[in-house]
Amino acid sequence: MSTSTSDIDSTPPPFPPPSLKPLVEEVAHLLTTRKESISIAETAAGGLLSSSLLSYPGASKFYKGGLTLYTLPSRIAYAGWTQESITAYRGPTTDIVSGLAKHVRKDLESTYTLSESGTAGPTGGETRNRTPGYVALAVDCERGTFTREVETGLGGDRVGNMVRFAEEGLNLLREVIVGESTRGAYGGKGFVSKSLTGEGEKKESKA
Repeated sequence: MSTSTSDIDSTPPPFPPPSLKPLVEEVAHLLTTRKESISIAETAAGGLLSSSLLSYPGASKFYKGGLTLYTLPSRIAYAGWTQESITAYRGPTTDIVSGLAKHVRKDLESTYTLSESGTAGPTGGETRNRTPGYVALAVDCERGTFTREVETGLGGDRVGNMVRFAEEGLNLLREVIVGESTRGAYGGKGFVSKSLTGEGEKKESKA
């Protein structure tokens, strides 16, 4: 049985994804009200952070720019990495996203830079940071660099993990803007957010 073009639903899916929309609206409102700006350095989220923020009307008032540094060579070209950095690379860590955030914030002169690097799946490695669902996040600003690690618990659901990575990144950004992430400063006690049941449980890191 053939399907006519009139039977095909041409309605685009909602964007940003429903779980991101309220966060985007809150972050955009905070940045606009405070006359502050944001830049993005993302990897496994694949541009979802930037595109979600840019979906907000008037984003030019707060969005300075973004990079999707998905490959290691792209980090040499745009993020200050060297060949030695690539040789030493062992997967995403809070140290790596902290460095990316600092570099991009300096270049784009934004109030904040949100950086993300994770393992979206469906395949991964044997170490914790290469297990599908793991992501390292950082927000750099004048007050310091705030970091978080998250395990989504979504296994190899690549798209699901990408959305959760963006959601957790926007959550961290919101907390930094309003001053809630005071104990996650880089070099101090960080946060490990374990979302294995999808409930967003947080506990202090021992590091």
